[in-house]
Amino acid sequence: MDVFLTTERLSLRALTPADLPQVYALDSDPEVMRHLNGGRPTTPQAVREEVLPLLTRTVPCLGHPGFWAAEERATGSFLGWFEFRPPSDEDATVVELGYRLNRSAWGRGYATEGSRALVRKGFTELRVERVFATTMTVNSRSRRVMEKAGLRHVRTFFDDWPDPVEGAEHGDVQYALTREEWQRDHLGPGVG
Repeated sequence: MDVFLTTERLSLRALTPADLPQVYALDSDPEVMRHLNGGRPTTPQAVREEVLPLLTRTVPCLGHPGFWAAEERATGSFLGWFEFRPPSDEDATVVELGYRLNRSAWGRGYATEGSRALVRKGFTELRVERVFATTMTVNSRSRRVMEKAGLRHVRTFFDDWPDPVEGAEHGDVQYALTREEWQRDHLGPGVG
């Protein structure tokens, strides 16, 4: 299996249909899904017919998928997945960062470790110009990961949720980081 990225503790690889049981378990956990859909588990049929095809799809402007299975290097355990893909199939210079990890992986720094590594790879190898991420305003854990990954709060906004979940009345937030900002923060002034 091709590895897209490794960190000290993580290995990120393309998701495959063989990951169906792990993805289903992830999307069935009410706590994992709390800030996404109010905690409703995703049905096995929806995971098979909608979620997994999205996670395994090759993004045309990238030539590879935009979602990556996260495994613990020491054990090979499936921890969840990371997203690093453009919102448009035609432009790979702007990408969205996302992550969904099993509860057993929470609070151990995996989301921050993987996010930082993806941001670095995006700006140093993939010609990314801007990385952004969004979450509910009330999702303080996810917001903290974004901040630790170097992204900065850009805006708070209010979308129409088809089925509003608890906390939706506080809106959503977007965080972002440009290549120029990242280079200044990580490589010093005058680089770029």
